[in-house]
Amino acid sequence: MKIHTCIAGIVLATGLAACASYGGGPAPAMVAQDALTGSNGMTLYVFDKDPADGSKSVCNGPCASNWPPLFANEMDRANGHFSVLTRDDGKKQWAYRGKPLYYWIKDQKPGDRSGDGVNNVWHVAKP
Repeated sequence: MKIHTCIAGIVLATGLAACASYGGGPAPAMVAQDALTGSNGMTLYVFDKDPADGSKSVCNGPCASNWPPLFANEMDRANGHFSVLTRDDGKKQWAYRGKPLYYWIKDQKPGDRSGDGVNNVWHVAKP
């Protein structure tokens, strides 16, 4: 019985350590066809005009209507190459390698990439 209790304790401790280092939840984006996508399968984009340090998004107001942010919730925390920033409106947004992530309003279905190259400043987010 002591061996089973000891093994169970080791398994539990290992699992908790893994969760603590993981950041508290699943990654906010997936990889599909060499691009980052949201959990809905829609392509994610980065904006060249955003600061490279991931400190903020400069896509607000009408820009954010066309390029909806990949929102994070209050409980989300940085995880690997993913970080969370606070937007000008106080909402949280995911960033990848310091670049805030966005959807493009004109993409209609998973796999669409019609926002790539818009105004030479929007690009598909790559892993």
